[in-house]
Formats: sequence, structure tokens, C-alpha cells
Amino acid sequence: MGLLGLGAALVACGGPVAPAPGPSGAAPSRGGASSGAVPSPDLVPPAPVLPPRAGPGGSVVLRGGPPEAGPARRIALTVDDGFCADCVSGYVAFAQRSGVHLTFSPNGRYAPMWEPQAATLRPLIEAGQVQLMNHTYQHRSLPGLPPGTIRGELERNEEWVGTAFGTSTAPYYRPPYGRHTPAVDEVAAGVGFDRVVLWDGSYSDSELITPQFLMAQARRYLAPGVILLGHANHPTVLGLFDQILDLLEQRALTTVTIDELFGTRRPPPRR
Repeated sequence: MGLLGLGAALVACGGPVAPAPGPSGAAPSRGGASSGAVPSPDLVPPAPVLPPRAGPGGSVVLRGGPPEAGPARRIALTVDDGFCADCVSGYVAFAQRSGVHLTFSPNGRYAPMWEPQAATLRPLIEAGQVQLMNHTYQHRSLPGLPPGTIRGELERNEEWVGTAFGTSTAPYYRPPYGRHTPAVDEVAAGVGFDRVVLWDGSYSDSELITPQFLMAQARRYLAPGVILLGHANHPTVLGLFDQILDLLEQRALTTVTIDELFGTRRPPPRR
């Protein structure tokens, strides 16, 4: 399947891939900046990964934050898909009111859910608080597809994001379901997507789950250096944003985009 270590826990768009530290901690501000509270010793950073720099014609697979993300207590909250209009608008409103930094991975097939949020998202994108990452247009499993189809999935989604939100998703892409192979990555790199973003923590909410289960996942995986996977697909998360914020504060975690996690920048926004 080419999951490169994601394991068998994938559900729909994906599930957690490795155990993460348990609860505890102290607190940053709701905007994600650390308040200087003393972090709990039981929240240890995940294993370091390669920096996001590919060789000529190559790709880098990013399963978690770089080594410095752990001591800096940075966490990247990522949100995929978006076939639930209330979930998309709820996440956008959450970012706007809280100052939390988010990376969205929308699919163009869900344009009717995302485009009504463009006027709110554009200033957040320009300010660097929100980033958009390529997740393909149709959300098809990529291994086994012809190279031209893979290219089309990425290029069509990039074009839609640029038109709707005035930004680029390159060089980061998240393969649907976490499924990719060296052949898929080579095609993606050939059209500017040479950084494959996976995850090492998840709410496991690509399907409908209970609030209790989602918060158990949050307590398990909200930790320094983690790339956390969530979905804008089901309304469970909408009533839990304040609890998630409180947990981030208790653990002195600073929310960052994928750009901020790896020290990259977006091109100037399209006008």
C-alpha cells in the first residue's frame, strides 16, 4: 500500500499511526503562544524526522515535526476534506475567534462547502495563521492511477485553491487515506509537490465518532512536535473546540501551520 509506516489504524482519510504521550501539563494563551507555564514531563516529543528538503527529483515524507518542534512545544493541527458545510464554517470560525493556527487540506470536489468561507479565510491566510495544503481534487486513492491522472488531481486542486483563496498549496500534499508509493511521489514532485505530509496523531474522526472518543484521542495525541489529523466531515468536533483549547493551554502547546513547523513560506497571495 506504500503507507510508509502508517500502520493499519487508517480509517477513511486516516487514523493515528503511533502512540503519543498521555495527559497533563500547563498553559499557553488561546492564540497558541506559550504563557511560560511549566510543561509536564510526561509529554515527550516524538522521534525526529528528516527536514523538509528533497534532493533533485526526490520527495521527503513528513510524519511529524522536526526535532526542534518538541522542545519548542509546537503542534500542527491539520484538517482534511470538508464535505460537511457546518464543519467547515465551524472550523473557520474557530480559527477566527481563537487565533489558533490551522492547516486545512480541502478537496475541490467540496467547493460548495469551502468557497462561502473564502472572504473569512483570505485574511487569515495572508496573515499566516491559516495555510492550505493539497489533498487532491476528488480524494481518490492515488496508487495505481495513471501518472496523468495523479498530476491532474494535484494540479486541478491547486488551481481551485488559487482561484478561490488566492494562495498556493505547493510544495506540500497529503495523499488521500495516507496512501502513496515512490511512483506516486515522483509524479507529485514533478508538478511541485515534493513534501508528503502524513501525521503521527489523529482524532480518528473521518467517520462519525462520539465526543468522548474524540476527546480521548485529543488527550492521547495533543503533544509537542505532533502533526495532528482532523476532518471537517462530521459535527462531533464542533462542540469540543473549547475543550481542545483548554487542553492545548494545559499542555503549554503552541499551534503552528505546516509552513511554520518547517520554516517555509507561502508565495505572495493572488489578487
